[in-house]
Amino acid sequence: MRGAKSAKWVAMAAVVALGATACGGGSGDGDSGDSKAAVDPKGIFSVDVGEPQNPLQPANAKESNGSKVIKAVFSQLVDFDEKGEVVMENAESVETEDSKLWTVKLKDGWTFHNGEAVTAKSYVDSWNWSANIKNNQTNSYWFSDIKGFEDVHPEKGDPKSDTMSGLKVVDDKTFTIELSSPIPYFQYKLGYDVWSPLPSGFFKDPEAYGEKPVGNGAYEFVKWEHKKQIELKTYADYKGEDKPKNGGVIFKNYTTVEAGYQDLLSNNLDIIRQIGPKDLPKRKTDLGERAVDQDYNAIQSIVPAFYTKQWKDIDPKVLQGLSMAIDRDTITKTVLNNTREPATSFVAKGVAGFQEGVAGDILTYDAAKAKKLIEEGGGVPGNKIFIQFNADGGHKEWVEAVCNSIRKATGVDCAGDSKPDFQTDLDARDAKEVKSMYRGGWVQDYPLNVNFLRDLYGSKADGNTSGFADKEIDGLFKKGDNAADLDGAIKAYQEAEKAMFEKMPAIPLWYYKTNFGYSTNVKNVKFNTEGDPILHDIEVLKK
Repeated sequence: MRGAKSAKWVAMAAVVALGATACGGGSGDGDSGDSKAAVDPKGIFSVDVGEPQNPLQPANAKESNGSKVIKAVFSQLVDFDEKGEVVMENAESVETEDSKLWTVKLKDGWTFHNGEAVTAKSYVDSWNWSANIKNNQTNSYWFSDIKGFEDVHPEKGDPKSDTMSGLKVVDDKTFTIELSSPIPYFQYKLGYDVWSPLPSGFFKDPEAYGEKPVGNGAYEFVKWEHKKQIELKTYADYKGEDKPKNGGVIFKNYTTVEAGYQDLLSNNLDIIRQIGPKDLPKRKTDLGERAVDQDYNAIQSIVPAFYTKQWKDIDPKVLQGLSMAIDRDTITKTVLNNTREPATSFVAKGVAGFQEGVAGDILTYDAAKAKKLIEEGGGVPGNKIFIQFNADGGHKEWVEAVCNSIRKATGVDCAGDSKPDFQTDLDARDAKEVKSMYRGGWVQDYPLNVNFLRDLYGSKADGNTSGFADKEIDGLFKKGDNAADLDGAIKAYQEAEKAMFEKMPAIPLWYYKTNFGYSTNVKNVKFNTEGDPILHDIEVLKK
């Protein structure tokens, strides 16, 4: 959908894929019985979003809470349509003849929210700063394909330069990107919010701009009340095609999804992105057509912390056995109320390169074979696993169900390891403090299988917080990166995925759906393929 980008690590127990057709709860068009009510174009609406893990700097959001705010405040060079095809946004064109040297031309008239013009230098300076190891950005590795990345981000020691040699400003509206080697899908990556431009003032005080970001997007930052809410208003001079039909949005923070749902029922919250397991059975009775279930491009997994003594050098048969001990069909039908679909792949449905049947029987419940594989692999060290999860995301119920399934099938003990919120959960992952396994929910940054493979399981990928590293898998990813064209890259990554089921960097569980609801204060509520409400289309009804 226009205006929708990416989210990285996803906080909720939620989910979504291509298309806006709802299954079950509503019509999917985002309108309820009061769709003919008068609209207030200056009206403000609210959405539930948790506290961002880091300051609101474009390259510092590796999770969905921060990313949702950043992609409302910033626009990218490109975006994606409903079919997952690239469309130009801030860029007039992004072209290449050899997949190695890319030329970007910008559209005229775009400005930051402080009135400063968005230029080629705005992008080049942003990327150089974000890639620099001194600036400690969580998504800095996204720039590693650019020539000269190692000069600003060495594996050891201080950077040799403040700029990457592969970035050149040609004029105010043109710059070039030279990669270290050809990547046929590079244009797709530019739709992720890590590539946002930054105004000149940012570099004088990055910390202050992280608290009060100045972007080039449809919404302008107003204020951030930490662990309470973030307020944005419509940017009057926005030049994009997706101009908001409202006056702004407030992102509200809740300690639990259940609390958010209660606020929704009383019209104190306008949109809840995911209804928790406890309220799923009654949502359609409570909300009628305002309860909508929709697929999106995301997947839930459990991920071993390979840096721990428990999983270091583990035989993959053990992880294959644990996977086969999970009764995905029953859990998705009962605990998750038919709002998830059992996974058949590492890749989310709806993105280019998704393939059925690649897992063989590894994602199919078989208690006898599960127990046998674990025994053949030498058993689970300590005969007990813990699954870390964030308590504010509605995960407790399914984690308990997964543990019960594993325990019953194999005799391996299993328990949840609850963290109070998503920020604490992510901090533990980043600090390598996970004691066994963690819940990994991943939503697309761009609609290719590459994003669910290399960007999660590559040994140096920013999304890889598990410590998984495998030279064979890295080599297969590199083969895809060096393919002659986009189709060749997608096919090469499909081959890499087959090998991943022999290595088991994670245990895929199910595909997400977003089970969202909205109040009687708004209409035209729709969600995109990343599981986010399409903010600019939402209309606020006059009271």
